[in-house]
Amino acid sequence: MKLSQAKAVVTGGASGLGFASAQRVISEGGQVVLLDINDELGNERAAELGDRASYINTDVSNEESVKAALQQAAATMGGITLAVNCAGIATAGRAVGREGPWPTEKFSRVIQINLIGTFNVTKEAAAIMNQNEPTEDGERGVVISTASIAAFEGQIGQAAYSASKGGVHAMMLPLAREFAAFGIRVNTIAPGIMLTPMMAGMPEEVQESLAKQVPFPQRLGKPEEYANTVAYIYETTYVNAETIRCDGAIRMQAK
Repeated sequence: MKLSQAKAVVTGGASGLGFASAQRVISEGGQVVLLDINDELGNERAAELGDRASYINTDVSNEESVKAALQQAAATMGGITLAVNCAGIATAGRAVGREGPWPTEKFSRVIQINLIGTFNVTKEAAAIMNQNEPTEDGERGVVISTASIAAFEGQIGQAAYSASKGGVHAMMLPLAREFAAFGIRVNTIAPGIMLTPMMAGMPEEVQESLAKQVPFPQRLGKPEEYANTVAYIYETTYVNAETIRCDGAIRMQAK
């Protein structure tokens, strides 16, 4: 499938990796619906992208919110062929810190948004994609989720985040196997240290210190490099059930 004909939904689409992915779809001629919870920024970003983009308030952790949003997005675009899962949080904390054990409620919230949120969007998007007319290869759609290098080399304080992203990586294969019967591919990107708005807000010296840990290129990743990976996956039909690291060869240390 070509990105120029994509009908995409992007969670976390109002900023960072999600917005970069949306920009790439629009630049190629496709349509996109941004799914986010920041109404002001979401509407602003959709307007910036032009008349082939729109915004829908969506809480990925809420099954009904996701179902309603994807049905609305499909009605707006005439279907969905690409779902990009970028919504997530990176709440950190030691399991046993100076103030005692970390509240399980905080752990659960990370899992609910990062892992269950990804599952909610994936299953609802796949159900809609299954209604598409297949291509010559029998393809009906593509789901791309965001894991993290923390899924493989989690640092101290990242138990919840690593568990959530490890789950995103782990569920990819069984979902790809299940959706093969529908002609829907499922892949995952595991980004390294990316220059997202959250990272850009950190002190310059912190950014430089992190960049020095990256073997090559020795800098932080660019959101457009994530978006390039999304485009590659979408247009390369033989890539399925794969997690692609986009990380400059970094392997995180314990802390």
